Amino acid sequence: MTSHVVWDWNGTLLNDNHAVLAAVNEVCAGFGRADLTWGEWQAAYARPMRVSYEQILERTLNEEEWAQVDKLYHERYDAILHTCELATGAHDVLRACTDSGRTQSLLSMWFHARLTPTVEHYGLTSYFTRVDGLPGDVGGGSKAESLLRHLEAQRLDPASVVLIGDVVDDAQAAQAAGTRCVLVSTGAMTVAALEATGAPVTGSIADALQLLDT
Repeated sequence: MTSHVVWDWNGTLLNDNHAVLAAVNEVCAGFGRADLTWGEWQAAYARPMRVSYEQILERTLNEEEWAQVDKLYHERYDAILHTCELATGAHDVLRACTDSGRTQSLLSMWFHARLTPTVEHYGLTSYFTRVDGLPGDVGGGSKAESLLRHLEAQRLDPASVVLIGDVVDDAQAAQAAGTRCVLVSTGAMTVAALEATGAPVTGSIADALQLLDT
């Protein structure tokens, strides 16, 4: 039985693909590379994120350059965040999850200081027992350690938890933590890449939640 759902944020509960691509292309411009299409970014997407950028920029990034990538990306992303909308039916899905008797929390690899006020802005905070983002001010790592800390902080049995996310890293983090995972094809990775993890793949968060009930 699934008694707790851990939700991912970017690309899962938040439909921010256009902001992500604009921010990626801000990095490309800063390093003298032509803009990417969304399909090209999906093909390059990997964790740790540094691998993705080294691939698209065709160079090994030193620490100073990686900090510059991070700065360019997040300045552009933050500037257009207000244009992003929640995933279709997000409030209804979260309400239905609560009504089913499950608890819910939110775990993102976006910066905690930016995540918490944004979740509050969209009116979602009350659905979650805990909201965790990335500490510090440089991102791009794997989600596995963050998920382990997230579960431990709530004293959750991993066997009773399902992580719902949109990238391969979510599936790998779930496997490392001993939870199950459902992936949605609404974010930064191709359906083929998601299916290769062996986790169930659905087209929406509503379908993902329904899968837990079946």
